[in-house]
Amino acid sequence: MTALARANRTSKDWLPWYDRTGRVSLLRLAVFVLASGPALWMTYKWFGGLLSPKPITDILRESGDWSIRLLLVTLAVSPVRALTRWNGILAVRRMLGLFALFYGLLHLSFYFFDQHFVLWRIALEIVLRTYLTIGFSALLIMAVMGATSTDAMVRRLGAEKWRRIHWWVYVAVFGGLLHFFMQVRIKAYEPSLLTGLCILLGGYRLLQRRSRDVPYWQLVALALAGFAGAALMEAAYYAISMNAPMLVVLQANLDFSYEIRPAYWSLAAGVLLIVTKAAGQLRNRFTGRSRSA
Repeated sequence: MTALARANRTSKDWLPWYDRTGRVSLLRLAVFVLASGPALWMTYKWFGGLLSPKPITDILRESGDWSIRLLLVTLAVSPVRALTRWNGILAVRRMLGLFALFYGLLHLSFYFFDQHFVLWRIALEIVLRTYLTIGFSALLIMAVMGATSTDAMVRRLGAEKWRRIHWWVYVAVFGGLLHFFMQVRIKAYEPSLLTGLCILLGGYRLLQRRSRDVPYWQLVALALAGFAGAALMEAAYYAISMNAPMLVVLQANLDFSYEIRPAYWSLAAGVLLIVTKAAGQLRNRFTGRSRSA
């Protein structure tokens, strides 16, 4: 192999839109562009003067939000693959996880910037402020998973040990959501919704460990658990932060006068899992018949 060929192969190994064969993957390219979008939009708003009078606070909030969002999207890859039999989607799981880590590190970097990089004060704040301790711990877990995400680390650790390490992603998600809840001031809509989705995705992975073909009744129970989890977390937030009666907040989830509450969006995601499973089974049945014919 010539030096030029080795250089080209090496460059393709680093560029995320190439697959293992060295060809451009449209899926990987699309995911890379979409996941880069929030960072590019934040950059544009920063230099275009489109942020609020507190631009660092804006970037802190947006980068943290995108970190937890992409972490949940990463968790959705395995259920989608299991329900649709689309193995190709696994090719973007690592990229999504690394983007979640990237936005988390961006979030931490702007916190350092906001504190003028005074390390002793930053360390003291992280130790003394509970929400910072939780968020920093979640980011450390994400960093460990990012460092062990390469093929070389999988071979070095072994598949079983690697899987045990990466199950800590659920601890990171839980910590990130708790950090999110402790940061919101008035509206807990998005963290409540993400909590319901986390219950849905994490519960599916647990059920899948017991049986690769999760039965419909368990998916229905899981959808209801996501609905209840989102509703209860939203009610608990308002009860703790504003002394609002939990029962009143729970009853508000049944009111569609203003907007659909997070619990119902979580329930819709659970129904989507069920529909996806049914569609996959129907497709496999017709595929099997066509092959037999």
